[in-house]
Amino acid sequence: MSYEGDLMVACPVTPFNFANTQAVVVSGDGPNFCGHMLLNVGGKIGVYMHVAGLRTQPRRMNEDGYRRYLKEAGKRELKRFGVTISRPAAAMQKVEQLLATDWTWGVLPHNCASFVEEVVAAGGSSAGLYWNCPALERFQ
Repeated sequence: MSYEGDLMVACPVTPFNFANTQAVVVSGDGPNFCGHMLLNVGGKIGVYMHVAGLRTQPRRMNEDGYRRYLKEAGKRELKRFGVTISRPAAAMQKVEQLLATDWTWGVLPHNCASFVEEVVAAGGSSAGLYWNCPALERFQ
């Protein structure tokens, strides 16, 4: 099984740096032409977060972990979208809330992209996807 990051069982004492937030789109697995989406907070020295699996908890990784994830999963980065977060404390609170429950994958309506959308929406951003298919859309 390829590396998908470490389970996020608790948030760090120091809140994530939402000043540099990006929605990151990578290629999908097998027949998944929609790709996969992760949330990056803090840029290259920050944290990547995502959900991957049928019923799972969010995972996190640093830049080295992200590079390992791409290599081991045979993925490639497709694009990044900068996201303005005006309420970082609320975004952090949403991450903490999402850690408290398992994430159940629902194909398009409840997937990796909707995880990112929930966090950035809590942070005051209206960015999102219309069809929840990151590889074919702009995150705006």
